[in-house]
Amino acid sequence: MKVVKIYPTSINDRFIEQAVEELRSGNLIVYPTDSVYALGCDALNSGAIEKLCAAKGINPLKETLSIICADISQASEYARIDNRAFKVLKTNLPGPFTFVLAASARIPDKALERRRTIGVRIPASPVARAVVCLLYTSPS
Repeated sequence: MKVVKIYPTSINDRFIEQAVEELRSGNLIVYPTDSVYALGCDALNSGAIEKLCAAKGINPLKETLSIICADISQASEYARIDNRAFKVLKTNLPGPFTFVLAASARIPDKALERRRTIGVRIPASPVARAVVCLLYTSPS
């Protein structure tokens, strides 16, 4: 296990890149959110989703999983956001909220487990947003 300190007021791009490489390799990371540290994985990697569920002791058949996004535009790639939902998200995010929305086809079936919904979060944490911005917007 490797530990790096990333300060929200002075984000080290090299550490963000290392976190993204770990995620792309199917590994889990611990990252800051608005209120606590969270355990996360690449939401588009079925094997990583299995690892995350095992590590957290959760059954994806019974719990809705969430994806962290950098902004509403990125969230719209993974969830269906109509005009009403957009207004609600725009008013409340970034912030400590998770909105359960209809999932797009980009989300692996393993994350959904017969559900077609996904939790969407856009945290106020600049560290979390920097990680997902690089993870989901650059080529893997």
